[in-house]
Amino acid sequence: MSGEPLQPPASDSELPSTLLSGLAPLPEALTLHGPLQAGAIQLVFRDKPALYAAYLPFLSEGGIFVPTGRALRLGERLTLMLTLPDEVHPRRLSGPVAWITPPRAPGGRTQGVGIAFPPDDEGRALRIRIEEILGTLIASSKPTQTL
Repeated sequence: MSGEPLQPPASDSELPSTLLSGLAPLPEALTLHGPLQAGAIQLVFRDKPALYAAYLPFLSEGGIFVPTGRALRLGERLTLMLTLPDEVHPRRLSGPVAWITPPRAPGGRTQGVGIAFPPDDEGRALRIRIEEILGTLIASSKPTQTL
């Protein structure tokens, strides 16, 4: 693994080759593609550590971290196509920005935003599924992209 933190893309046109896991790049752990049809960004998690690093359990409904250089505001909506480890089909998710990690954040954290899961059945099902996948890893004290 490289000791250099991943730098977020300056624009969404640079997203297709971006990889992210934990606080440093781990090839093939998470692939970020964007924008797709209707402005959605595709996140493909290939393993549990990458999902753990991006999951936001401290939000009331849960959420997911998206590395991006785009200037987004709290409350602005973003649409994602999210593929979890060992799943083939992506899940469409639309939610508000609830967390912002600015450029040059302390601890080498990647610039990006946290998207809150919607407070509906689909959002709750996604949170439950992620927590099932993470199992005991969810209680880890390892640093994530946000805390």
